Amino acid sequence: MKSPRILIPRNIYTRPSPARHAFATGSVRPPLKPIPIIRTPCDRHHNSTLASSHADVDPAVFLPAHRVPSQIQSTPMQEYQKLVQVGALRSDDHQTRIIQKLQSLHDALAVYDPPPPSGGSSLFSLFFSSPAPSADNASRPHGLYLYGDVGTGKTMLMDLFYNTLPARITHKRRVHFHAFMLDVHKHMHAAKAAGAGDPLVPVARDLANEVHVLCLDEFQVTDIADAMILRRLLDALLEHGVVCVLTSNRHPDELYKNGIQRASFLPAIDLLKSQFDVTDLDSGTDYRRVPRALSHAYFSPLNSATRAAIDAQFDALTEDLPILDGATIRLWGRDLTVPRSAGSVAQFPFAELCGRPLGAADYLELTQQYGTLFVTDVPRMGLNEKDKARRFITFIDACYESKTRLFVSSEVPIFEIFSDDSSHTPGAPVSDHMRAIMDDLGLPVGVVGAASMFSGEEELFAFARCCSRLVQMGSVDWMELAGQR
Repeated sequence: MKSPRILIPRNIYTRPSPARHAFATGSVRPPLKPIPIIRTPCDRHHNSTLASSHADVDPAVFLPAHRVPSQIQSTPMQEYQKLVQVGALRSDDHQTRIIQKLQSLHDALAVYDPPPPSGGSSLFSLFFSSPAPSADNASRPHGLYLYGDVGTGKTMLMDLFYNTLPARITHKRRVHFHAFMLDVHKHMHAAKAAGAGDPLVPVARDLANEVHVLCLDEFQVTDIADAMILRRLLDALLEHGVVCVLTSNRHPDELYKNGIQRASFLPAIDLLKSQFDVTDLDSGTDYRRVPRALSHAYFSPLNSATRAAIDAQFDALTEDLPILDGATIRLWGRDLTVPRSAGSVAQFPFAELCGRPLGAADYLELTQQYGTLFVTDVPRMGLNEKDKARRFITFIDACYESKTRLFVSSEVPIFEIFSDDSSHTPGAPVSDHMRAIMDDLGLPVGVVGAASMFSGEEELFAFARCCSRLVQMGSVDWMELAGQR
């Protein structure tokens, strides 16, 4: 069996279909096997109160993203009511009002005719191939900006909206904000190399020619470069008639707070508040608190019994498949060695995955190559391993966005790996902000209260999101969902 290879560029805006994946890699990924449950004495550290619901889960339980037909002949409200009827969601008046906002935008888009395409060569032509937009122009509907803490249902709402867009909206893209900005930077670099005076102008124009509805998950602004680009990019996209739907942890007024040269970003905040329907998702209900079963995905502590258990899990998933030691895959012009793999399953020691200078783009591509990943020997991380901790959080985000099945063996239970006992004075009070995060996650303060390595607000949000996603990714529901990828 040949090692996975990438022969053509992959469109970062949309996950490839199985057929396109086969064409791109030169081999067809075998279907993922059901998860056999391996029981070990380590089961005791799973706490059913940590179980999460469908708040941040893609309703691909019903239609996996890459198998979704061009259009579900339904509406956001109808799909929401179906989810309530089958018990996948609880009826919630606040969330119903938010679904009505999605419904209103859905209805507006059903009669919206975007402006005709602008002239010029397309930098995005390598990535997109779609018919020209309608020549009829109409008033652009306001976009949506949905914000709320982890567990308020941002991903579920975005899924309902995107998967039920009117059939006439064929120029649509949904992408995680981090991946989107990576691509924008890449194309601006290409435009500058091609001699464009202002590289943002052709990038915005070409994107608007190809995308009429743009959905961005996890909108955030953390550095000056993105802040300066976003201020003008948002304005240009809206002027070209692109309708945007954004989800975020923050109200627009809280974006890039205390950032360098924040005054230059204030026009972008004004644009978000004037051209988007800004909606708070916090209803006081945490949708992750609905109990559901946990699978055995996380193994600790690191001892012979744990190693035997995770090896048994790997063997069960790769039965009858040839095991490859040291396969090589190509990531962004670099070779990455996969220590152990079989079909769509790969295993990495933590040190090789997070102890090297890999970034979000590398992890995203890795999760496209493999539908199931094993990470072994994850240590407790303190201040001296802060870079590794950040990479692990980025890796978890990539697995979550790609619906990847994850198995981990760790020195301490997975929710305690960011606890740095050496830097935390026993009995010291936990900050109000950290306590609020722990309450929101349903985690006892004693579990991660010592995670003093995360000090900035953006780091705390990333940490909280990582914990929330690890809870979801350890559930039976997640394993079944990811198995349909």
